[in-house]
Amino acid sequence: MASRLFTGGVTRGTSSPSSSKGPVIPSSYVRTPSGLIIPRSGSSVNRGIKLPNVSQFRRLETSTRSSHLPNYLLNVPPTHITKLQNNLRVATEETSGETATVGVFIDAGSAFENDKNNGVAHFLEHMAFKGTKTRTREGLEEEIENMGGQLNAYTSREQTVYYAKVFKKDVPKAVEILSDILQNSVYDDSAIEAERSTILREMEEVNKDKNEVIFDFLHSAAFQGTPLSRTILGPEENIKSIKRNDLQEYIKTHYQASRMVLAVAGAVKHDDIVALGTKHFANLPFETYDQTVDKLRSTPPVKFTGSMVVERDDDIPVIHSAIAVEGVGWSHPDYYTMMIIQTIVVSWDKSIGSGKNISSRFCESIAKDELADSVLSFNTCYNNTGIFGAYMVIPGHPEWKVEHAVYELLHEYNRIGRLVTDDEVLRAKDKLKAAVLMQLDGTTAICEDIGRQILAHSRRLSPAEIFMRIDAITAKDVMRVARERCEDVDPAVAAIGSVSGWPDYNMIRGWTYMTRW
Repeated sequence: MASRLFTGGVTRGTSSPSSSKGPVIPSSYVRTPSGLIIPRSGSSVNRGIKLPNVSQFRRLETSTRSSHLPNYLLNVPPTHITKLQNNLRVATEETSGETATVGVFIDAGSAFENDKNNGVAHFLEHMAFKGTKTRTREGLEEEIENMGGQLNAYTSREQTVYYAKVFKKDVPKAVEILSDILQNSVYDDSAIEAERSTILREMEEVNKDKNEVIFDFLHSAAFQGTPLSRTILGPEENIKSIKRNDLQEYIKTHYQASRMVLAVAGAVKHDDIVALGTKHFANLPFETYDQTVDKLRSTPPVKFTGSMVVERDDDIPVIHSAIAVEGVGWSHPDYYTMMIIQTIVVSWDKSIGSGKNISSRFCESIAKDELADSVLSFNTCYNNTGIFGAYMVIPGHPEWKVEHAVYELLHEYNRIGRLVTDDEVLRAKDKLKAAVLMQLDGTTAICEDIGRQILAHSRRLSPAEIFMRIDAITAKDVMRVARERCEDVDPAVAAIGSVSGWPDYNMIRGWTYMTRW
């Protein structure tokens, strides 16, 4: 037996110390008198995203003079970016090895759809490998297999990505295959019908995953009435009705050269990739920057709405829940501060066995009183907004633990906004730096980082610059952002399961006040 309750809320709108023996500093950076290395004013590194202000760097110099960028950050290969005549951006990072990852990143996803065609971007991803004007489906698969390569694609709310991982000698062929898929796919009616049933089966599997469902519920509540509220797969009725014309119209509208990035990481030369991009992507539809901006302005503006969606299903013994506040976009100056707050809250699962000794005060409290089975802190960013919070799996009984778990989360946000310590922030910085580097392990991860950042920032932030941004953040910055984002706000809430003990929205809203505790 399942029932759903929707509660509306309020809308709110390079080297170590200075030494001649150290490694050469890249031309886009400059060393300060105290030895700190920062991006040079006016350099290409500074374009497209706001840097921390000068006072932050000065504060960093005086408080941590012994903290210099390690050599391994300054010796990373540079990211080269070239814009072709049709405004397609080609970006590469050359690394050692025998393999490379080639990706085409497109500034389009479910957020660029409307109610009628919601799901078409994901449908298009499924149709990408079903054959082109010069390749059959079987021929395409055989060609990739013979190269020993991997060909894949995925769709998110704001981006669509097609990529291939191959040996370095097969990079030209991989670029040609991706261009063929994007420009010459046939979208045969029989293939569309066959893929329609595949997507419907995928939807059934997704609906069984409460983690996936809860985040779709959360977006539908937080961004209701705006493009970000739509699911990536789309509603069932759309999947059953999408036709070839819908796919072709979406491609014509959004697959423009100015909204694409050809990113390659691995054993490649930038000039070679530029030549390949010019050869194979020259015929992409072209529009000016102003035309792109005008088109995007025609979509409804994104706004965050505090509200709650609750679905009762007593057959589920636990409550899958998510509580979130409005976050920040990729290029917001508080992006890394929000990441530090996320790291302070941290994630935890009772199966890891270290909950009562974990560094997070929130997770320690959750483990000590056995309030939840797992906690996942998240900070999901989009172009102009974000959603920040925690996903918790809470036992449905006893009911007092349900209320206590929700209160502890909001209490932790209030505590961070008032009482976070320097040690907590320093520990979170180190964890975040480690996560940044671990996410760049392999050519596929690097390629994805390049493509995503260029779509978001129009350039790529190097690990050295990211470390400097993180180092410039203080406990005062963390408290300021936590108060601005989490204190006395209207949260978005979603819960599924045995929710008889779930607190009502006004109670949850009241716990965002500092005076509550």
